[in-house]
Amino acid sequence: MLKLLRILIFVLSIAIVSFLTKIAIKQKDMFIPDFLIHKSLIFFSSRGKNAISYNISQTLNYKYVFERDVLKQGKNILFMETTDRMDEPSLVLCSVESAARMYPDRPVVFFLKGLGDIVTEDDEKKAQKHYPSLSFCNNIYIFPLKLKELFADTPFQDWFKKIDPKKEIYWTNNKSNAGRLAVMWKYGGIYMDTDVISIQPVLEDNFLAAENSQVTSSSVFGLSPHHKLTWELMENFVQHYRGNAWGHQGPGLFTRVVKKHCVPKFTSVDHVKCENVSYFHAERFYPIYYPSWRRYFEVWKNLPSFKDSYALHLWNYMNKERISMVVGSNTLVEHLYKQYCPSTYKEVLKKLSPREGETAI
Repeated sequence: MLKLLRILIFVLSIAIVSFLTKIAIKQKDMFIPDFLIHKSLIFFSSRGKNAISYNISQTLNYKYVFERDVLKQGKNILFMETTDRMDEPSLVLCSVESAARMYPDRPVVFFLKGLGDIVTEDDEKKAQKHYPSLSFCNNIYIFPLKLKELFADTPFQDWFKKIDPKKEIYWTNNKSNAGRLAVMWKYGGIYMDTDVISIQPVLEDNFLAAENSQVTSSSVFGLSPHHKLTWELMENFVQHYRGNAWGHQGPGLFTRVVKKHCVPKFTSVDHVKCENVSYFHAERFYPIYYPSWRRYFEVWKNLPSFKDSYALHLWNYMNKERISMVVGSNTLVEHLYKQYCPSTYKEVLKKLSPREGETAI
């Protein structure tokens, strides 16, 4: 009887292993049962009590989680912080929140270089406490940004190995310029800088945008995963890299590549086509151009409707004085916070001391 039981257990074990192997082959991914996992990585979405944790063996690349569970559809809204900063200014949080509200059915992913691996529940809670204003929405995900892994299997792989950040004048900007292209190539969707407040959803899947009549923007663009234009942009970036030239790998790069394919001409604010990509009028994201960036921080007699705009770029790189939204100032930017990122605005109010009626953030 005992011998028969052992035989049955052996046969059953073989059947289970065979079944799991078939699943693994069918899904084309490595499957590791829970009982074989000794150490885990936990990735989370900012969902408060509904936070999702993924337990994956450390031997697996982090992109396994991304591609399988969040980013695989190519409909993502992508943000990125390429410095080690974790205490994000309210404008960054407003940008992420406004996107989550404008695109409730799409994952809004915020990559943070300063976010380490999350290995315990306490680590997860500590990370979430950084951004309470983002916990309201179940489509916001916060993931660590690992540039080496991100650049693997792209034209940036060798470039990143050879580059010496200490010799780079604009390294923060240039690694950001590279990072946005790499995430777009691998995951697809819409990329936005963290000083872009969304006010209407973009309905086009593949688009670029004019910054002005001569320049193509790199601050907001949308492309499907593995789009040939993204690969061309990455190749041009590496081939014509000039790290000491501001904007050469940003708007300069996009402008160079677009000129190879078309010369967009507008007769209205409606978009035109550049091969198979929609090309948006500057009004869509830049109704206030960078020389007038301070207007966002001024009081307007009549507030603009921005009816022809999808989002507003606030030109944070021009803001050397770090002018910020002031509660009770009645400035344009305060009105934008109240309307498009109310949770972030409420968090700002909470931080005000009893003695201060108005405090800059």
